[in-house]
Amino acid sequence: MLEVQHLQKSFGELKAVDDVSFKVNNGKILGLIGKNGAGKSTIFRLILDFITADRGTVLWNNHPFTKEDSNDIGYLPEERGLSIKLTIEEQLLYFAELRGKTKKEISPKINEWLKLFDVKGKRKDKIKTLSKGNQQKVQVIATLIHEPKLIILDEPFSGLDPLNAELLKKGILSLRDRGACVIFSSHNMENVSELCDELLMIDKGQVVLQGSVQEIRESFGRTHVFLESKHTPEELLQVPGVKSVVKAKHNGLNITLENEEAGKILYEYVTKDGYIQTFSQQPLTLEEIFKLKAGEHHE
Repeated sequence: MLEVQHLQKSFGELKAVDDVSFKVNNGKILGLIGKNGAGKSTIFRLILDFITADRGTVLWNNHPFTKEDSNDIGYLPEERGLSIKLTIEEQLLYFAELRGKTKKEISPKINEWLKLFDVKGKRKDKIKTLSKGNQQKVQVIATLIHEPKLIILDEPFSGLDPLNAELLKKGILSLRDRGACVIFSSHNMENVSELCDELLMIDKGQVVLQGSVQEIRESFGRTHVFLESKHTPEELLQVPGVKSVVKAKHNGLNITLENEEAGKILYEYVTKDGYIQTFSQQPLTLEEIFKLKAGEHHE
C-alpha cells in the first residue's frame, strides 16, 4: 500500500504541490489527472525521492521507502529514453538488473512480454531498427518485466494508437491482478474511466477532486439524457428544467438538464402519449467533469 500524507513542494514562489494526500491499496489503480503544469509529474518525483519534499511523508506498506523497496518499483517517465545501440534483450536485461533481478530470472520472460505487447521485432534486434511505436512498447516492458509491486506511469498512453493502448491496458491489469499498486497520469479520460478504481484531480498543486470514478460522476448529478422519440428539439426546450437539446450524431437527442430532478419532469412529458424508444439519464462523463473543473480553476 502506498500512502502520501500532506505532500508539499515549492520552487521559489511557485507552490507546485500543496498539501496533497492520498492512498493506493494493493491491487488497485489510481488515476492522476490535471492540466499540463498542474503538479502531476512533481508528485511522482516526490514519491520516487527524485526531489525532496518541503513537507509531508510518503509511506510504502506503512514505512518510508528503503533501498530494497526501490527494486519493487516500476516507473515510466513522460520523457522516454532507450539506448538505441543495444538489442531489445540487452536493454530489458539492463533495466531489470538495475532492479535487482538476474539474467537467469528475466531472460525466460522476454519472449512472453514481447508477445504480450505484440512487439514487431526479435529479442536480438537493435532498438534503433524498431519503429517509434515498438520502441515505446519496449520501454513499457522494461518498466513492467520485473513485476514491480508499485507501478508509476507518467502519460503511458501518449503516442500509442488504440490497438497498442489496449495492449498496454492488458499489461497494467495483469500486474494489478497480481496485487500491484498502480498510479498513472493521463489526459485521456476514457482510459482513466475504464482502468481506475480511484481518481485524483490536481489543479495548481492542490487536490480538487478525489474518490472513486463513479462517486465523482454521480456527485455532479445525472443531468444528461439521451432520448429517442418523435419529439422535436424545439418542443423539448419548452419543458421546465431542460437547458439544451442537441441532435446526436447518428440518431436521437442529447439533452442537458438544469438539475437531476428535471429528468422526472422530462420523462413524464415524453411518455405521456405512451411508448418511446429510449430514455437514458446519465451523469456527466469524466471528460466533461475535467473540462468543468479545469475551467472553473482557470477563471
